[in-house]
Amino acid sequence: MKTIKYILGVLALSAAFTSCVGDLNVTPIDPNANTADKALVDEASYQQFLAGVYLGFATSGYYGKDGSASISGLDGGASQYIRGLYHHSELTTDESVCGWNDQTIKNFHWMNWTTDDTFIYAFYSRIFMQVAMANEFIREAKASEVTFAKKQQYIDEARVLRALAYYHAIDNFGNVPFADETAVVGVNPDQISRADLYKWLEEELTDLVNNSALPERSATEYGHVNRSVAKFILAKLYLNAEVFAGTAAYDKCAKVLADLMDDGYTLHTQSRGGIYNAYQELFLADNDKCTDEILFAIQQNGAMTNSYGATNYLIFASTGGAMDPAELGISSGWGGLRMTPEFYNKFSSGDARALFYTATQQADIDDIGEFSHGYAFMKFRNVASDGTPGSEPGSVDTDFPMMRYADVLLMAAECQVRGAAVPGAIDGFNAVRARAGLAPIANPTLQNIIDERARELYQECWRRNDLIRFGQFTSSQYLWQWKGNVKEGTGVDEYRNLFPIPDSDRLANTKLQQNAGY
Repeated sequence: MKTIKYILGVLALSAAFTSCVGDLNVTPIDPNANTADKALVDEASYQQFLAGVYLGFATSGYYGKDGSASISGLDGGASQYIRGLYHHSELTTDESVCGWNDQTIKNFHWMNWTTDDTFIYAFYSRIFMQVAMANEFIREAKASEVTFAKKQQYIDEARVLRALAYYHAIDNFGNVPFADETAVVGVNPDQISRADLYKWLEEELTDLVNNSALPERSATEYGHVNRSVAKFILAKLYLNAEVFAGTAAYDKCAKVLADLMDDGYTLHTQSRGGIYNAYQELFLADNDKCTDEILFAIQQNGAMTNSYGATNYLIFASTGGAMDPAELGISSGWGGLRMTPEFYNKFSSGDARALFYTATQQADIDDIGEFSHGYAFMKFRNVASDGTPGSEPGSVDTDFPMMRYADVLLMAAECQVRGAAVPGAIDGFNAVRARAGLAPIANPTLQNIIDERARELYQECWRRNDLIRFGQFTSSQYLWQWKGNVKEGTGVDEYRNLFPIPDSDRLANTKLQQNAGY
């Protein structure tokens, strides 16, 4: 059983935070827990507090998937961070549908969500809970007189985690409430424009890359962020600069990527167990061993980090019908997630990444609520590279690889094709294809780039972001089944490139203005 070091001891400490969201109070899970200002007395307590910030990306709360969520009033499963990210990033695209009748879940794929959507509010709340926890840690650490060698490193780790949450905020919601560690706790925050949040993130991440106490790759404990992770988020920010701030910054992105490509990461190309190919091993129960390629992962452990989100959601919800749950290392399937035929058709014969179940499925989705309509995913599994099942068939051990080196290479190739040179970019692009068993493309086009990103990164929560950047998300120029709630697909209004600020938060904080179109 894998050990998750950043979670050890976290039950001993959880604090009461006031979120950036006006009416969202993140209450202590342990009623006997001390508040942060009284509990941060030594390095061990700092480690425990920081563990809670990391844990916010991995679980819904501290008492398991059947216990209370750390955000009151929201379902623990639906409000888990990665599950919410998947709802927004994948269910809204050609990549994935969910056939359940859970409230408004189908509206994501139909692209007709509203301002009072529960799932949107859940993810929005989770983002700003992460911001609030990071702010509280940074605030208390800066004010404390406790000293130890890694104190600044821990502060900078929290800053990276905060930047990651704000990246998802700028990507999904645009103009959002903003607070950093200097904000007055309990006071409704002002709204920041998308362009100004871009500037803040650029300055914050640049400082973390150049001036922080973050460790280099060689000194990084698995599951923790490092300087390379800060570079990755900064590269993503620059890659989407035209969307976020109105002016392209591919030259800046190229520079950051060239630096990141010197940090020692490589593609994982050598299968360890011989049962699964090298690409598959990145999504198995022992993928914590794939540190050659994975820059940062959200850790999971069947016995220690339980939720109905993250890779538990990806594996269980992708399994149903006549599929054998034991083959995936789980006890049962939830029968939810499948793909559209347009997405499936992007894969050519022999592509090692086409990890799908088709035997009893039909390609067309006549009924989004019927699991047998649409091919199913078999990318993530709760099975180790030697074929051994995960430690718990009811909760998975598979980590969620939030940042991979393959993505770095594909970003570099995109910059190259868009006119911002990155040494070795096209070779890197073709190395990704070679691992999948595909022939090289000497002069890839932008369409080649986005299609390769689809094949390489599916279910990793980048698809919506990519489609928007390439002008294909709302457009009628690229359609997939049930886009716009029409089986053949139809274009939708451009304002849906952003999600709405939830009604409940605007009622609680009158400083907030709704995004255009809603």
